Amino acid sequence: MINWDEFEHIHVIKKLKQILNAWWNIDIIFTDERGHLRGIDPTSAKLCNPAVNVFLNKESAADSLADTISKSIEDLRASENRYSIRKWETAGFDIAIVPILIDNDFMGTVVAMGFIKDATNNAARMNEVRERLAIFGASADVIEQSLSKLRAVEDQDREHFLELVELVSQEIVTLHLEITTRENRIKELNKELGSRYKYDNMIGKSKPMQNLYALLDKIRTADSTVLIQGENGTGKELIAKAIHYNSLRKDKTFVIQNCSAFNDNLLESELFGHVKGSFTGAVRDKKGLFEIADKGTFFLDEIGDTSPTMQVKLLRVLQEGTFIPVGGLEGKRVDVRVIAATNRNLKEMVENGSFREDLYYRLNVINLRVPPLRERKEDIPLLAEYFLNKAQNGEMRKTLTKRALEKLYDYAFPGNVRELQNEMERVVVLSGMETKITADMLSPKILEASEKGKVQGARVHGKLKDALEELEREMIKEGLRRTGWNKSKLAKELGISRAGLIMKVEKYGLDKRKMLK
Repeated sequence: MINWDEFEHIHVIKKLKQILNAWWNIDIIFTDERGHLRGIDPTSAKLCNPAVNVFLNKESAADSLADTISKSIEDLRASENRYSIRKWETAGFDIAIVPILIDNDFMGTVVAMGFIKDATNNAARMNEVRERLAIFGASADVIEQSLSKLRAVEDQDREHFLELVELVSQEIVTLHLEITTRENRIKELNKELGSRYKYDNMIGKSKPMQNLYALLDKIRTADSTVLIQGENGTGKELIAKAIHYNSLRKDKTFVIQNCSAFNDNLLESELFGHVKGSFTGAVRDKKGLFEIADKGTFFLDEIGDTSPTMQVKLLRVLQEGTFIPVGGLEGKRVDVRVIAATNRNLKEMVENGSFREDLYYRLNVINLRVPPLRERKEDIPLLAEYFLNKAQNGEMRKTLTKRALEKLYDYAFPGNVRELQNEMERVVVLSGMETKITADMLSPKILEASEKGKVQGARVHGKLKDALEELEREMIKEGLRRTGWNKSKLAKELGISRAGLIMKVEKYGLDKRKMLK
């Protein structure tokens, strides 16, 4: 099935439509194989020619258009022509119908409308459109604006114009095939991996996550120290909790401490406790977190941020199970399973001398690497759906459009799962009462990264890019001659800044002196 709502957000299609608007005042719409409008709301659409709005807003005209397109599709099936140009009797002007062919099936059409193909009887055709607009209740101002936009597409321009419309159709087919291929790939992967898509509070069906789940299963009954390594936002704390609550210590205390949250003195007091009077403010004895975690599990996050002095004290606890509180004289013994985590490369830190080798090997009994989100993009749909539902608190159910999901696929997510969660919370708020999360609702950083990414990048190279640049050059060249090299006037017509136009003039070598030589 084609998702018609996506097309308005595809960069290349938007660019092609802008060129057709600017050069010939032609509007592009989409229909299904029966000729019914898709992906456009006539009541709110911003179309180039007001006449198109007038007709599309009338049910009788929409029915007439559907009938015209249905007949065109029948003709195209029979003739195998690339396109059909015919008069839309209800409106009085001509339309070009280009099929959207996927696996040789007619899935719909791209329709270019608002032009006259034959300039020989231009005046008569204009009067015909005027009469039709009046019949449909258009005001005098709308009629005049519409007629001023109506242009004849001369024979020498027609093939060029139709190539552009065909490019729109080809872009839709390319996008559909890309999305379908990716969805099929994910479905196949999910079949291979079975139904296990979560482990405790971790979510994912990708191969890296399945490997992680398998390793967690193997260490359920073990009591060894575990080192979890992964980037920020990958869910290292979730893994630590999963290890504890699936272990033989699950009924005992689970304690968490971020080692980068305090300086050495405060961290020592937090970890090992202190005795009354050991420093200013120590008005009573205080238990340390190691003592609180006795018989349970202690999760030391950001272990790579500890100082060499603190590393020595941690090593003693791990080796001997004993520690001395700050200001204390007698050691205390505890039975604690330690799980440590870091986003830093401890092996490199050992090599450069910033992390103790003996502590590293004591921590690294069982090593778990948490894959970043960019290495398990198959999990994005599952995670996005989970975070959307969580952010809605049981209210209106919102879903991502395919195009929005494509944008998420194409983003590298440096903040990993945490960043995806924040993004889903953001779009739930900004989408208001809308039930569909469209691509344009996503953060600018995601949209910008996606434009430079693999999927879009594949579509803007080669023939299409060359065609667009040639069109742009010809539009500017013709416009400069028409306006007598009035760059301010032409920039306004083209909808770009004067500085932008000057840059393009230089890029394409359209300097007045060179052109008049």
